Amino acid sequence: MPMTPTTVFKCLADETRARISLLVLREGELCVCELTAALEQSQPKVSRHLAQLRSCGILEDRRQGQWVYYRVHPQLPAWVRELLNGVLDANRPWLEADMQRLEGMRNRPERATVCS
Repeated sequence: MPMTPTTVFKCLADETRARISLLVLREGELCVCELTAALEQSQPKVSRHLAQLRSCGILEDRRQGQWVYYRVHPQLPAWVRELLNGVLDANRPWLEADMQRLEGMRNRPERATVCS
C-alpha cells in the first residue's frame, strides 16, 4: 500500500507519535526505555504508539539482545523524510525538554553498529 499524505498526517496527528518520530529521526535509533524516559510516558503507552508508527510505515524495529530499537524506516518515501526533517529543523525548541531528559538518562543501552 503506497504511503499517502492522509496516512502520514493521520499517523503523526498525535503529539506523542509526532515527538517519537522526531526524536528517533534526530537520534537515528532509540529503544523503548529511552523514549519512555524522554517523554515521561509509561512503557505500554509508548509501545502502543510505536506499533502505530510501525504499522503506518514511518518506523521499523530491530531486536538486539533484550532491546528493541526503532529507527525511521529506510524505505520511507523521500517526500516523507524531507517533511520530517523540515519539521525537526523548524521545531527543535519543541523537543528541547525531551532531549534534555534523554541526554540525562542513566544506563542508556549500548548499541552495536548497524549497517543499513
